[in-house]
Amino acid sequence: MIEFPPTIKRSIELLGLVLLGFVFYYGSDIITPLLMAFFLSILLLPLYRILKHRLRMPEVIAISLSLVTLVLFLTGVVWFFTAQVAALVSDLPTIQKNLSEHWSTLTHWIEAHTSLSVKEQLAWLNSQSDMMIKSAGTMVSGAALSLSSVFIFVGLLPIYIFLFLNYKNLLMRFVYLLFQQKDHDLVTEVLIETESIIKSYLIGLLIQITYITILLGGALAILGIKHALLIGIIFAILNLIPYVGALIGNILGVLLTLTSSSDFSSVFTVLIAIAAVQFLDNNILMPRIVGSKVKLNALASILGVVIGGTLAGISGMFLSLPMMAVLKIVFDKTPMFRQWGLLLGDENPKMSPIAYPALRLKNRRVREQEEIDEEEKTQNPPSET
Repeated sequence: MIEFPPTIKRSIELLGLVLLGFVFYYGSDIITPLLMAFFLSILLLPLYRILKHRLRMPEVIAISLSLVTLVLFLTGVVWFFTAQVAALVSDLPTIQKNLSEHWSTLTHWIEAHTSLSVKEQLAWLNSQSDMMIKSAGTMVSGAALSLSSVFIFVGLLPIYIFLFLNYKNLLMRFVYLLFQQKDHDLVTEVLIETESIIKSYLIGLLIQITYITILLGGALAILGIKHALLIGIIFAILNLIPYVGALIGNILGVLLTLTSSSDFSSVFTVLIAIAAVQFLDNNILMPRIVGSKVKLNALASILGVVIGGTLAGISGMFLSLPMMAVLKIVFDKTPMFRQWGLLLGDENPKMSPIAYPALRLKNRRVREQEEIDEEEKTQNPPSET
């Protein structure tokens, strides 16, 4: 086997990453539903195994019942969300009245603190409205294309899930045939860990959506905020997008509060409630639910979400973390790519690799022993004689 110099290896790795980015960017319409179906099929595996192996059902019936269970669950979520939106629409006269009051307050505040009069502000608003009307045709056509893409995505998803479950043994055999027989034990370990981490992560997200909706929606309802459940479920769903989603959820929560109330103090109530729920979620609840299954550092998570959104839109943002978790498993198990697994992980060394050469090595045991020795020296300095 030809051994390439390290510089060539690194160049090939970087070129591979760039090529992978191009493939995802130009093939996102094909790859995104496949990835979503792959993750959901792994989520359905426990139910499928119960139906097939314990209850002795035929494979096609076991897969179909698992798929029907998923469809019914998603239908219930959509119905609940639609009911909350319908309640918001029924409150439209009050919303218009509150928006008018807020707009009047805002325009007078701008007039008092700037040189723009109310008349000039209205003129600027009318000019912006004219520009929006002129571009309405383009927006409508783009929305129609997006809607058709959603229908295609939703239509293909159950088909892909059914086929992934039906051909799972064939797909796993293909994976094994890609590697030499001496590496099959390692491949088995990667497959088992991948299934475990995806199930843990997705089930954790479902639990997270549920308790955030209940906690935030219930707290806001008790505090007298209108459309409390709608704010709760919107924030819970957006919170699935790490860091970015929480910010958007705060903004939408404030906007919904302003439209349903003329009192600005309600905004602070909503923000305080969201902050309290976020604190519970980030520091107490979510770490216990998902635990240490997904060990990704904050920098890698944010970059992954941004890159996923750039390459594949909103679906790419949702899929970025489970994809990175799977990649980390593969990188950690492959000596050639172990440094990439380290880059994605949260194992932040306490000392600088410049001062401690052992931290420059890939062997974790050597690094850990070096850190232990250094801590002992710090806590028990040698006595002077």
